[in-house]
Amino acid sequence: MARGFFWKRPPHFAQQNILIRRRGETVSHRVSLPTPPLLAPAPAGLGHSSLLLRGALRGYKIRVSMASRKTKDATCFFVTGSDEVGVKKTAVALAESLAPGADAFGIEVVDGAVDSAEAAVGKIEDALSAVLTLPFLGGEKLVWLKSASFLSDTQAGRAESVISAMERLCEVLASGLPEGVRFLLSAVQPDKRRSGYKTLSKLCETKVVDLPDLGFRGGDEAIVEWTASEARKRGLQFSPDGVDALAARVGLDASQLANELDKLESAFGKAGRIGAEDVRLLVPQTRAGGIFDLSEAILRRDLPLALDTLAQLQRQGEKGVGILLAAIVPTVRNLLLMRDLMARFRIVPTQYSKQFAGELERLPKEVTSHLPRKKDGALNAYPLSLAAVHASNYSLAELDGGHRACAEAAQQLFSGTLGDDVVLARFLLGFLGRA
Repeated sequence: MARGFFWKRPPHFAQQNILIRRRGETVSHRVSLPTPPLLAPAPAGLGHSSLLLRGALRGYKIRVSMASRKTKDATCFFVTGSDEVGVKKTAVALAESLAPGADAFGIEVVDGAVDSAEAAVGKIEDALSAVLTLPFLGGEKLVWLKSASFLSDTQAGRAESVISAMERLCEVLASGLPEGVRFLLSAVQPDKRRSGYKTLSKLCETKVVDLPDLGFRGGDEAIVEWTASEARKRGLQFSPDGVDALAARVGLDASQLANELDKLESAFGKAGRIGAEDVRLLVPQTRAGGIFDLSEAILRRDLPLALDTLAQLQRQGEKGVGILLAAIVPTVRNLLLMRDLMARFRIVPTQYSKQFAGELERLPKEVTSHLPRKKDGALNAYPLSLAAVHASNYSLAELDGGHRACAEAAQQLFSGTLGDDVVLARFLLGFLGRA
């Protein structure tokens, strides 16, 4: 045994195999080492998986070996994806399961939401230091590098210093973590081209939480289906028009959808049925939501709602031409097309757009060639099915006259002879008003 090295093992001290080196002499001995306050990262050259005990033995360097070893239980976890709310909730749930009831010594959180490369490197180094520090009193701990924004395609994420720091972190994870240490990294919207993302995905148990991929055939129908699915997960009861109104206001913003569903659940509970009017009262109107409401008002021939929505869109700064071309013209056109086809071919209207698309596909091609389509060439059945359901609110002559009135309104808006509010209000009064 090396001279002067004799300890009586105090309570809670951990047994470790160490190598003691002095003046070229190497002695292996099993000793009791204190927990982390006396342990610090080893200097460069000793490797990332080593710790240096300082102050315990003067004149000695003690290297605690923590060789990489694979176990059945994962020690590294990676939660990522494009769904910000989903990533955060999944990471929180995982952290709670990995360190249930943990105190300040059982979980160490490093906030990775940074704006600069220098700050990102500092956070990565903090995480490195944390994973290389043994748990207090020989227990277990979780190191959570939370909301790592530098994994995204940002200026900070592209910096060489950040890439090098991530490589050092991945090297430590690959070599194996100290006994009792687990590591969790969560990141939203990562750049999947980066080596750091690819390495983490291979080393760690990875959970990807993405927004729904609408793909090339995606559109309003897919957004509505996703919104309805999220509502069903919470046990909320929506009417079809309520889901449509909520989808139009929220779109694919998962964070806003979660907030609005919380609000609606608090107001109506799981038993109450939530309709479009309820959504309009509680969910803030966006541009897309206003366009949907105006279109819905025209479909239902609801003049008060149409005028109120028009006024609100104008207060938000929307131009008359934009309102006409985005909400009014497409709705009047779809109503006219569906009213004509239903009269000629006895098509049965249905709110299920997929079923209605099948009905339209069975018609002769020359009849459907002028119908609106998606980017991939497929029929855009969702707005057509809505128009078919409400086409009975108008006669064919009224729709034909409304279509002509759209052209006149566009000419007046472009000429600037009358104000936008006057032109559009006159159109709505003339088209939606009943004789």
